[in-house]
Parts: sequence; C-alpha cells; structure tokens
Amino acid sequence: MVHLNVDLIAKSSNHFKSKRDYFTQYLKKLTHLNFSNRNIDDIDDLSMCRNLTVLYLYDNQITHIRNLSFASNLTHLYIQNNNITHIQNLSSLQKLSKLFLGGNSITVVEGLEQLKELKELHIECQRLPAGEKLLFDPRTVLGLSESLCVLNIKKNNIDEIQDLAVLSKLTHLFAADNHLQNMQELEMVFSQWPQLHRMDLRGNPVCHKPKYRDQIITVCKKLEDLDGKEINELSRQFLINWKASKEAKKKEKDEKIMTGQMTYPFSADFNLGPQHPFAYNYADFLGKRKPLEYVRPSMKIRSDPVQTDRKGNTEDCSNCRTGFRRES
Repeated sequence: MVHLNVDLIAKSSNHFKSKRDYFTQYLKKLTHLNFSNRNIDDIDDLSMCRNLTVLYLYDNQITHIRNLSFASNLTHLYIQNNNITHIQNLSSLQKLSKLFLGGNSITVVEGLEQLKELKELHIECQRLPAGEKLLFDPRTVLGLSESLCVLNIKKNNIDEIQDLAVLSKLTHLFAADNHLQNMQELEMVFSQWPQLHRMDLRGNPVCHKPKYRDQIITVCKKLEDLDGKEINELSRQFLINWKASKEAKKKEKDEKIMTGQMTYPFSADFNLGPQHPFAYNYADFLGKRKPLEYVRPSMKIRSDPVQTDRKGNTEDCSNCRTGFRRES
C-alpha cells in the first residue's frame, strides 16, 4: 500500500533530509509533481501544495480519484494506466486544461460538465467488459461543447458518435480502432465541427466504404490530415467542386421531373434525323398498329380432326379451339 502524501514527497527528495525547516515553504511553491510508476494506489492529503499546476500519476495502481479539491490551480492531470473505474471528484479543478485518463477501466465519460476550461480529453484504450463500449453522459458532453478541442477515444468499441455532434470547437479527433461504419451519420456529425483540422479513423469498418476519403474531405472543409495522410488543398477544392456540380445536375433533373419536362423512351420522339432509316415517332407508331381481332372459336368439334392441305400434307387440328387474325 503506497499513499501519495507530503511524507512521501519528503522521503523522495534528499534535498530536505538536512533542511526540514524549508520543506513547508517548498510545498507551498511546488507547481509540478511527478510520481509516475511508483506503485501508488491512493491519493492522500496534498492540501499544502496549493500552487500545483501539473500532476503526473500515470502507471500506478490508483483506483479512485480523490483528495484533489485543493488543487484549484491544476491545469494538467496525467492519471492514465491506473485502475480507475469512475471519473469523479474533479469538479473543483476549474482551471484544468488537459486530462489524461487512457488505459483505465472507465465505462462512462461523466462528471466533467463543470470543467469549463478543459481543452483536451484523452480517454483511449479503456479496459471494458466483454461486449461493452465507452458511453458518454449527455450532460458532460454538453458541458464541454464550448471548450473541448482535442478528443482521443480510440480503441473503445464505439460504433456511433452522434451524441458528440455538439462539440463544435473540436479540432482534433482520434477515434481509430473502433466500430464506426455509418458514413451518413459521420457526415452529419462532421458537418457540425467546422474547425476540425486532424482526424484519425483508421481501423474502423467505414474506412473500407467506396469513396470514404473523398466524402470525408468534402464535408470537413478545414481538415489538414486524415488517417495520417496530409490533404492537398488542390485535391480538396477539386472534390468540393465535383460534388457541387454533381448535386446541381441532380437538382436540375429532379426539377424537370417535377415539372413534367423529363421525357422517356416510350413517349419521346427519337430524333435521329429525317434521313435516318429508323427515324419515326414511336408514340404514333404505337397508335397506328392495328389491333388483333378476336375470332370466336367454333363450338362444333370436327369428327375428323385430320385435314389435308393443298399439297397433300395432313395436319392434326384436334386442339384448335380458338384463333386470332389481324384485320386486313
């Protein structure tokens, strides 16, 4: 059992073994504290470190986030690769700008709605129960909508991101190795992120869709890097113009259909030129064809079904009951 407290800080620094009188002053001035990979399983009383701005606690055995309410000046918290299951007790960190929670056992992104200065949230690679995916509390997402710029959610079994559409300030999205596959949904969400500059979706089923890259580039007007590949501005403009032209032609066609101006082969004149041997008006042709006349079958059955034609050939007419003939 290793607890992070002032005593552990004192023991870790040889500087204070002979100068214990200055230790209190040191704690009050302390701004950066690095206790990564120290087998720490709990955060104890650190209230004397009131000016702490950066805290490194990654690669430990911490199960709960607590005793950080004193750190009102904290801007960076690195607490990835621990055993944390819930995001809690962070609402007092009003100046927190970057939060690193990757590699834990968190199932729901919650409890962050009060962090109005949070710009980066890294919550990738959670150790999730079999068949489960990382979920997002709508209150937290809405609370971060005006501040969050960088979101790292890769490898979390996520299959849809519609709930994240309100994150209008997002500039970087890292969502590789998930289960995203609905291109229409992605286009809708990305259209709400006008500031998106960099995105990584590698390892998602959607990447195998036809024209995947072209569609993403045309929706994200400011995207500079997609899946690790730089986007050429000339190529982007070509795709945007091509899409606009295609939509304009479709709109024109739809308008013609609605107004009855569109013609079809079965009703249109084939304008092959007057000299063309097959030039004719197809509609007139159908109108001039003489209909087949129905001939009433004879009710009398011949006793001798065999008839002889002029050349002496015989023909069995036993099955003849009806007939059609064309008007002369």
